[in-house]
Amino acid sequence: MLLKYINMKFYSRILCFSVVYLLNYGLVSAQSVPMKTPKGTDQTLQVSRKKIDSLDKALIALLGERERVVKGIGIYKAQNNIPALQTDRFKQVVEKSIEAGKKEGLSETFITELMNAIHKESLRIEEEIKAQK
Repeated sequence: MLLKYINMKFYSRILCFSVVYLLNYGLVSAQSVPMKTPKGTDQTLQVSRKKIDSLDKALIALLGERERVVKGIGIYKAQNNIPALQTDRFKQVVEKSIEAGKKEGLSETFITELMNAIHKESLRIEEEIKAQK
């Protein structure tokens, strides 16, 4: 029961940081022409950008931590001949993430895309481990 609680809390943290990162990435990649800002907002913008940079760094660290857990799961699955893709489990993760995302004002589409991207990387890691077996 404790492990289940820890996993739920862990996935909530991943989701929040992932959302921040992807929103930031989307905003940066969408700007093809530098924007001019009014003179008084330069300081505010710089402070906000530093905060985003800090959140991005934390997000990447958290995703790295998640993938290290995935490696452990991949080893277990490889040793016990369990397929990397567990459709029912992934469906649960997405549903929980969508609910958590709604509480943060995030769209179902965005959360689904985010979790699919994270899951794709997790499957790659698990398949890589299985291939080394």
